[in-house]
Amino acid sequence: MRDTFDRAALRDLAATYAPRTVRPLELWEASGMLLKAYALTASGDEVDEALVERAHDLTVAQTRTDVAVGALGLGTVIVHRGADGDYVVLLNWVEGFMSRTTIFVGPRGQPARLRPAPAGLSPCVWELAVLGHERAAFRRLLQAADQEAGIMVWRDDTVEGEV
Repeated sequence: MRDTFDRAALRDLAATYAPRTVRPLELWEASGMLLKAYALTASGDEVDEALVERAHDLTVAQTRTDVAVGALGLGTVIVHRGADGDYVVLLNWVEGFMSRTTIFVGPRGQPARLRPAPAGLSPCVWELAVLGHERAAFRRLLQAADQEAGIMVWRDDTVEGEV
């Protein structure tokens, strides 16, 4: 069997990989949904208020559509100041144990230019770490004996630190 992976590209990625910092923001409400919001940054970087505000506006607009197509009312937003640009990742839990993910991308430090990502783009390695935690938190909510208590626990079940 022939190797089809790109060793040089993997070496380049490995040479530049570094953990990033995630911290919870406030719980957001949009279109009747509860969304856990996170800031995700490279070491020494910050997510500024303009980026958070733009992410909130995009989230409010997108959740209107998500609710119309079956969102269950719980989700996650990641506001990511990346090395190569700014990103907003919105995940809403929908019927059938599925999720709907919308990604917005734009030039670094220019939140007004955030636009829907090209078709097929998926969350990056750092965003997936946050979403992995959120998947586990959602599963714990579904398994809670008391759903109202489970939602309260879910709200406070966040990830923080290096991912």
